[in-house]
Amino acid sequence: MNAMEIIIGIVVILASLAAIVLVLLQQGRRAGINSAIGGGAESFLSKSKSRSIDATLKRLTKVLLVEFMLILVAVNAYNLLR
Repeated sequence: MNAMEIIIGIVVILASLAAIVLVLLQQGRRAGINSAIGGGAESFLSKSKSRSIDATLKRLTKVLLVEFMLILVAVNAYNLLR
């Protein structure tokens, strides 16, 4: 195992951990329904703030997972050509 394989392995592991964290940070789809049933009243500003944060997390997750996929495709193509 050479240094390049170790570095790429570390990058893949870090990217997968970051994807897991980003997915776990996102708000569930039913969170709004549960807070309304529970009586939790949110102001208009806090709703828009949470939506913008959630939208940013979704966008970051998509970008990270596309990069993760491209890294894995590149690694597999490299291994096939070797």
